Amino acid sequence: MKRVLVAALHHESNSFNPIITCEKDFNVIYGEDIFHKLRDNDSITGIIKTLQGVGYEVIPTVSARAVPNGEIDYDFYNKIKNEIIKRAKIAQEEAKIDAITLSLHGSMRIKNQGEAEGYFLEELRDIFPDIPIFSSLDMHTTMTKRMHNSCDGFVGYKCAPHTDCFETGEHAAKMTIAALENGASPKSAWVKVPILIAGEQSSTNVEPMIELINELRVCERKEGIMAASYLMGFPWADNEDSSIAVYVVADGNVELAQREAVRLADLIWSRRNKFCFHTETYNEKEALDVAFGAIKDGQLPIYISDSGDNPTAGASSDCTNFLKLIMSDNRTDKLTKPVIYGGIYDPIATNECEGKVGQEITLTFGAKFDTETSSPITAKGIVKAYVKDWSRAGMLKGDLALFNSSGVDIVISQTHVGYIVPEIFIDLGVNPKNVEIVVCKLGYLTHQQSLVAKRSIMALTKGNTNEDLKTLNYKKVKRPIFPLDYDFEYNGIDNLIGEEG
Repeated sequence: MKRVLVAALHHESNSFNPIITCEKDFNVIYGEDIFHKLRDNDSITGIIKTLQGVGYEVIPTVSARAVPNGEIDYDFYNKIKNEIIKRAKIAQEEAKIDAITLSLHGSMRIKNQGEAEGYFLEELRDIFPDIPIFSSLDMHTTMTKRMHNSCDGFVGYKCAPHTDCFETGEHAAKMTIAALENGASPKSAWVKVPILIAGEQSSTNVEPMIELINELRVCERKEGIMAASYLMGFPWADNEDSSIAVYVVADGNVELAQREAVRLADLIWSRRNKFCFHTETYNEKEALDVAFGAIKDGQLPIYISDSGDNPTAGASSDCTNFLKLIMSDNRTDKLTKPVIYGGIYDPIATNECEGKVGQEITLTFGAKFDTETSSPITAKGIVKAYVKDWSRAGMLKGDLALFNSSGVDIVISQTHVGYIVPEIFIDLGVNPKNVEIVVCKLGYLTHQQSLVAKRSIMALTKGNTNEDLKTLNYKKVKRPIFPLDYDFEYNGIDNLIGEEG
């Protein structure tokens, strides 16, 4: 029986967010507990079930995941990395490990170190120099030389929003099986493409991503191709590796991998001016005007994305500027139902609401972490609901409060949550289907929220995830890069990186 070691590390680290993400922010699962906590749309689930499906023994080590946030604490990262390494060595002493298959994000950054995945893979490769190592990746991976040189093959998600996580894990596992059973010899190539792009301009259900993803699938149907990926990078991390990358794996034929990678790189470069916002997009005030004006049409609820402070892209989620605008608008009080606003990350303010449901209190909240972008709100209002240990969609458990003030039902959270499911509101006693306006700290709506929304508007608010990338203070990104720079030449062949980087 073949024995395959597995592990998962997932975090999207935003260098513009001052929060240091640490142990309390992570959901960490050890050993065989991973088998009992599998989620349907998760790449580690796809990996495990596919490997077990062919009769392999799967050796689980550690799965660590957190809502995107600021860069990760160095000591915590090393604790998790060393735990995986320790368990891998113990497993190897018990019996030979035949392969390693990982579920990685690809844009995990460590405070005072930089990339996470590259150093982790490098250490694994030093310990296991002669066995296949494969990994699934998030579409928003930032590819690095360490990653490329220390892994036999990667495959990234092809859907944004990410509805194909299981399938991507399955794909990584199938590459592992091909190497162990059929003698496949993976050869990879990657091409850097100097583009920074926000995820909200690269949803895969609109052009040009429809065409680009179709080309990946065409590529993967070619004889000898094991995987092809557009790795779109993560624009809210200021580092020298930031850019789009094309990554192709071929069986025993590096020239084929290189040829396809260059072709796909030149294609996405040629489409760079076609990336745009497909959601209705306005500045903050105009977004509110459009939403209030649309209420009379009766297509409700109208969702507004507070996009500059999006925790699912690593923002602090405690910026208050857009909320202040809503609370001060005299049209807000004239709605039949309060605006639902999700939300503000503030553990102290959340705790102050505990035990006070139904009471009127004066509460100060927001701007506890990002103190430069906005300032706290002090308001009188009623605590409408309080939920202990709330968790859905794999998010870390924490309390939620619903505080009503100035015509707005404000979700205040004890932990750094993402507003990805409508249940975060429903569990607090407010149903978004029954109100006129819902505000979520998101960019494009998640699939779950989009099923509720009758109209979606994105507000170009300010925070750690500004959608207008030119407004961010990049210091480390290599120039020239689009769209910070326009007038420069590019061709894929000059940016090709083959075996050993």
